[in-house]
This record gives sequence, C-alpha cells and structure tokens, in this order.
Amino acid sequence: MGITVTLGDAYCFSKINKPGETDKGCVLDGKLYPYGEIARTENCFRCSCSKEEISCCSLFHTPIGYDKESCRVIFNKKICDYEVVQKSDPTKECTIYSRVG
Repeated sequence: MGITVTLGDAYCFSKINKPGETDKGCVLDGKLYPYGEIARTENCFRCSCSKEEISCCSLFHTPIGYDKESCRVIFNKKICDYEVVQKSDPTKECTIYSRVG
C-alpha cells in the first residue's frame, strides 16, 4: 500500500486589473471571465474575479516523487491533473510518492 503526501498548498497568484481594461470582468490568458467566482478556467485554475484583481489557485499538484528513469509526467487538461506513465508503455501508470502545489 502506498501513501501520497502533499508537500504544499496549491500554486496561487493574483493579478491586478489594468484601469479601463474591461468593465465586464477579468482577463486571464487572453480570455474574459465574469466577476465573481470561477470554478475552473481553461488552464485549470480556480479564481475569484473582482474589479480590482483576479486571484487564482491551481486545481492540480505537480508530481515530484516518482521513478524518473522509467516514467514521465503528462498534463491532462480534461481532468486538470498530471499523470505519470511509463516511458516504455504510456498506457501504464507509475506510482507517485509525493506532489507539490
């Protein structure tokens, strides 16, 4: 049986809105999001948008503890998470021992 330990919270950031940029919401990665809570952006962040700023935290944690010789990391945007698969057979998953936010 394995144990997965998260070594930190999700990756978070804030971006101050430029005056006059928009009066309908916040722009992130070229896309306009409405004021209020955003459950999931196109790039897998949960955000809060106000007239002053947009604050976001990732919905994923990056794997750091896995067999780096035999496995590789792939980001899956559909599920907003990283998959660690065998280099020799990408249909087989590898064990992840730890992740960071």
